[in-house]
Amino acid sequence: MDPLWLAQSKYRRRKYQECVEICTENLHRNPYDESFWYLKCRALTAIDWLDDIELDDDTLGDQLLDENAIAQMPRPGTSMNRPATGMSTAAGQLRTRTGRPVSSTGRPVSGFARPTSSALRQGTSLERALGTAGGRRMMTARPVTGSGRYVRLGTASMLEHCGDSFIDSDKIDIRKYAKKPGLARALGDYMLYVDHNPKRALELCSHSTKLTDYRDWWWKERLGKCYYQLGMFRDAEKQFLSSQKNCCTVLATLDLCKVYMKMDQPLKALEAFEKSLEKHKHSISLILGMSRCHDSVNNIEEALTLYKQVVQLEPSNVEALACLANDHFYNDQPEIALRYYRRLLQMGVNNAEIWNNVALCCFYSSQYDMTIHCFEKALALAVDEGMADVWYNVGHIAIAIGDIGLAYQAFKIAVSVDANHAESYNNLGVLELKRGSFEQARSNFQVAERIAPHLHEPKYNSALIAFDAGDYEESVEMANNSLEAFPEHEDSKDLLQQLDKILSLL
Repeated sequence: MDPLWLAQSKYRRRKYQECVEICTENLHRNPYDESFWYLKCRALTAIDWLDDIELDDDTLGDQLLDENAIAQMPRPGTSMNRPATGMSTAAGQLRTRTGRPVSSTGRPVSGFARPTSSALRQGTSLERALGTAGGRRMMTARPVTGSGRYVRLGTASMLEHCGDSFIDSDKIDIRKYAKKPGLARALGDYMLYVDHNPKRALELCSHSTKLTDYRDWWWKERLGKCYYQLGMFRDAEKQFLSSQKNCCTVLATLDLCKVYMKMDQPLKALEAFEKSLEKHKHSISLILGMSRCHDSVNNIEEALTLYKQVVQLEPSNVEALACLANDHFYNDQPEIALRYYRRLLQMGVNNAEIWNNVALCCFYSSQYDMTIHCFEKALALAVDEGMADVWYNVGHIAIAIGDIGLAYQAFKIAVSVDANHAESYNNLGVLELKRGSFEQARSNFQVAERIAPHLHEPKYNSALIAFDAGDYEESVEMANNSLEAFPEHEDSKDLLQQLDKILSLL
């Protein structure tokens, strides 16, 4: 059997490792065989291929070394760092985040763990993150950066390859390969996804773009990817826009919008999505991208409309179903949310988070017999931070049924599993307050404030303790801090009014 035909067959059937072995064997006999060289290059790229459209989280190193200037005081609703504080519904009423978990920027969570969820935990301060960088990474205290992450993602699969690196990107003649379009494209992807060398890939893309008289949209798109990995977002934007002029593809639009989101320009990203949707009206990726943009600036109603549109086009879309279920749950419709989560279970989604959500929906739907079984499954599947969240919810259920002892133990287990679980510290403070341990309660509230400065509950609880202790000055300060974190919090406003009356009489 012809070895080249066999290698191509292995590649088409996605048996990439076997394809690499056949190509390596034949390249040992004839190192200048371009057919096997091309096929091996493609197979190695397929093994290490990474969907970088989804990889858009800001690492600590990127935040420290980012020299791109963005607006420090943007208007509400125009920046991910300053989202709108409320969401207008069709009935003209204001939907606030009351009762919903929020991110560190103050917007409600979406119900679906996106790649940005792997960034620093909510409330993580820069000083604490720097102080623990060495503890998280063996042998070095250098913060994680985006380029380093790309390299580490390819490390495990490189071990499966034959001994040493297939291509030494720093020594090959870029101009020679740029004159061969087929080999050049394979080499460009290899440099980006296997060798993780965006600088050399940038040189290859530049030469190839010149040889095509700046008319090839594919090379412009790869140029944009190189600039993006190097942190040159303005140059990446120019290349993606130029690529769209030649050929408006969905991937180029997603890459362009990722650049806009990185530069904290969600409104420009929405414009790009809308323009591309005129040509790709039923693209699930574009509609999901638009919904994420609306989520980032707290336009919940717009995001939900798009999620419903996604479900109509693709009934098995996990992200859209999870986000719709999350919204129904926090709008006091746990029965409808339970339908969505059951649909996800039927589709094969089986993890601690979904069983935890099913348990909560069952409890608030008065299906108490199912609640305990679902929590047991969630705890059996939970790891790390997920286990702390499950125990936190178990504590809430215990409070609802009046078992304060179980609630106290559940919150204690949650903070023992995850020492940075601010919500559990806050609830422990409330339980300590009911026991009469004011100092212990104050300590728990302070820990919660330090871990998660974006939460308003610990600040409000500290204000109440100070008010009961007669320390009106501290109470005013903490109540104002609570309103800074959550301007629509009515209890903080009422407390400030009481304090104003008391202080006016003194």
